[in-house]
Amino acid sequence: MTVPTNDAASPSTNDLLTAVLFGPNFRQEHGFWRRLLTTEPFRRPGGGTPDERLALSYHRLRILNNALDSGARLAAAPRALAALHEWLGPVDPALTTVAGIHYNLFLGSLLDHDADTRRDVSDFLALRRVGTFLCTEVAHGNDAAAIETTATYDRERDGFVLHTPHAGAQKFMPNTSPAGGPKSGVVAARLLADGADHGVFLFLAPLTDAHRALPGVRVRRLPARMGSPVDHCLTSFDHCFLPRDALLAGQHGGIGDDGRFHSEVPNRRRRFLASIGRVTPGKLSMSACAVGSARVTLAIAVRYAGHRMISGSRAARRIPVYAHRTHHAPLAGAMATVYAMSLLHRRALDGWESASGTDRGEAERLVAVAKGWITWQARDVIVECRERCGAQGLLENNGMTELITGIEGAITAEGDNLAVHAKAAAEMLFSAVDRDTADGDGTGDLDDPAFLGRLFAAVEDLWFTRARTRMSAAPPGDPLGRWNAASSAALRGVEAYAYRQADEAYAEAVATLPEGAARERLTELRRLFALRWIARNSGDLLASGRLTADQVASLPDAVEEAIVVVAGHTPALVATFALPERLMSDWPIAGPRYADVYDDPDAAWHRSRRTGIRGRAAEFRRPVCGSRRRPLREKVAALGTRGVLLAYWGTTSVLSRWFEKSQVSVDESVRRKA
Repeated sequence: MTVPTNDAASPSTNDLLTAVLFGPNFRQEHGFWRRLLTTEPFRRPGGGTPDERLALSYHRLRILNNALDSGARLAAAPRALAALHEWLGPVDPALTTVAGIHYNLFLGSLLDHDADTRRDVSDFLALRRVGTFLCTEVAHGNDAAAIETTATYDRERDGFVLHTPHAGAQKFMPNTSPAGGPKSGVVAARLLADGADHGVFLFLAPLTDAHRALPGVRVRRLPARMGSPVDHCLTSFDHCFLPRDALLAGQHGGIGDDGRFHSEVPNRRRRFLASIGRVTPGKLSMSACAVGSARVTLAIAVRYAGHRMISGSRAARRIPVYAHRTHHAPLAGAMATVYAMSLLHRRALDGWESASGTDRGEAERLVAVAKGWITWQARDVIVECRERCGAQGLLENNGMTELITGIEGAITAEGDNLAVHAKAAAEMLFSAVDRDTADGDGTGDLDDPAFLGRLFAAVEDLWFTRARTRMSAAPPGDPLGRWNAASSAALRGVEAYAYRQADEAYAEAVATLPEGAARERLTELRRLFALRWIARNSGDLLASGRLTADQVASLPDAVEEAIVVVAGHTPALVATFALPERLMSDWPIAGPRYADVYDDPDAAWHRSRRTGIRGRAAEFRRPVCGSRRRPLREKVAALGTRGVLLAYWGTTSVLSRWFEKSQVSVDESVRRKA
């Protein structure tokens, strides 16, 4: 007799919440990157100079590229690019930077342009040449449409002369040194033809060989910057000649066979925006990097708080530091924020991918606002978690210091946050229409999630109404003065818009979950997130009649109660981040035996001594990847050159088989993916 069984077990609470954070296709979208960062080549190295760490990042880039079935497919998939940043960002920020530039800004720009031209990109797909992106100049950052590098069309030679006219026009910050191998770049420059300036276009230019800059190109390393080591440089051009096909042409413009400029886009600014369209996937990638970094830092801090024992109220009793409200309250708040960041990131990504032509502008605005809000929130979370770890959080081997400095780069990359939010504020200020508040007039119940959601919208409307009032009161005839009068309130309106979008993402996620523990946990997180924001704006909500005096007085207690509930589940919620245990073992304080890292085998408390080391000053033995394995340099020295080559070949081969990705041959001239 056969008894039917149900092999498909119901998903656990952790599985349901992991799907909330990463989307329904967690294994397909994130499984590859999650496995990759646990392999030996990507484990945290021990020490090394900045140049050695930079070389390791470029070495890892090649291992990553060999493990892909197609670099072109990755470049054509913003969702995959975001996943790359989400998982690799917390592990190796320098690798994430150079990979994001190569696949998104460089290779992606090549594939997005020249739809009717078969451009040979085989060298870039095989990483025989690393790609970089040169747009920002010393004197032009957020006003990149005003860059001054020129590309003058030469009819006689049927090509362009790329030139840097003065010091302010030097390309600022691209990774253009020979480190990592020969480099080529996509260079933003003003296209000059027949005496006319046709606006900013992109040009493909070889920059260096394996050792030095090529003729006509000058590259100088910038001073060391805070954070992970990347070969940031100043790059300039001295009448460097490029063939006509170096121009990344398209509907926005190009030079025809007759030597004349043609374009279907008459507006120069629109041509520029078409040229740098890859900045939007870049913003999504920066958001993803911030989300991943905040998750890792919070996971480390919560785990450390659970096994860092301190004296209790009774001398003989030891309790974890997490038991104190002063310690677990900030971490519970951070958990609610990290979930909000994750949900808003996925909302922006989904909206941008599915947006039609008419909705494209709104979708891009949400991507831009989300990038600013998420990276700023990530900085607050990372700094808070570092403080909760005390002096341990200041040590590089515990993984937080690099993320503190790394998030500063994400805040500035792909458009400085303040400038990006100011642009969104201006657009929303002039397009905003007062919401129909008939259903939201008066007060409601603070226990009603729908009422809390209406308060988010009310805060946004209040700030934009205030901004428009200030602009109307400013003297006419002075556009800058009118904007200055309204800008502070308008920026608060953009912040409120981001909070509202995050709360709506929370609400949608809760609605998708079945009744049970997972839905309860997410509802609790949403309530804490909402109450903290409403408490911050309670004065305005009281003045506008949206809250009563009694409700405002009760908010501190409501927030405290929400903290107690969330804090009780925060250690378990860390598991929903799906961080591999092998990854967490690379940060000593994430494990209960973190004190063993500081043990001294030659100290007096050890009874046995090693022969021949008595009297020698003991050195701190910094473990590699949180263990007692030999440092990387010792392993390499023991293997020798032949052993290193065999290990490299074996690693890439095993990766290819383990990830079950067939190594298909890539068309030498990949067209843009439909």
